Amino acid sequence: MLAGMTTEPEQQIGVGTPDAFQRLWTPHRMAYILGENKPTGPGADDGCPFCTIPAKSDEDGLVIARGESVYAVLNLYPYNGGHLMVVPFRHVADYTELTDAETAELAEFTKQAMQALRAASGAHGFNVGMNQGVAAGAGIAAHLHQHIVPRWGGDTNFMPVTAHTKVLPQLLADTRKMLAEAWPA
Repeated sequence: MLAGMTTEPEQQIGVGTPDAFQRLWTPHRMAYILGENKPTGPGADDGCPFCTIPAKSDEDGLVIARGESVYAVLNLYPYNGGHLMVVPFRHVADYTELTDAETAELAEFTKQAMQALRAASGAHGFNVGMNQGVAAGAGIAAHLHQHIVPRWGGDTNFMPVTAHTKVLPQLLADTRKMLAEAWPA
């Protein structure tokens, strides 16, 4: 036993029955659970975050790269560190509504996102896709966005399995900076 260490469990005073820190508090997730900042209409004036992000600085908006018709941005509620999305500037809900130029640039940005994630974090694989409509699981169905989720061998550890909680080892601002620097020129 190291000096100063005890075998007595830590006590959490004022939070119910002491449980030796077996609770994982994630109050920031309530915004997502309650649907805060979800758009109520067709654009920025109706609260669409994907329409308001481009007006912010890259750092404030967590934007990694900007193109002619799409941009890459970190997900505020990531499945894994480095989880980003490619989003058209134009407020459009369905993939079939994209122009040919938007479709091509979305595909190119997806490739560049994978390259940046491999270079910056050594990702072993990726989950890439989009949820079209609320029934398909889209958190913000009114504005199309493609997810690029980096994966590593063994990244599904006990936390998501037993606690339904993700552990992200890096702040979003630091992840944004790292990926922006690794984005292909």
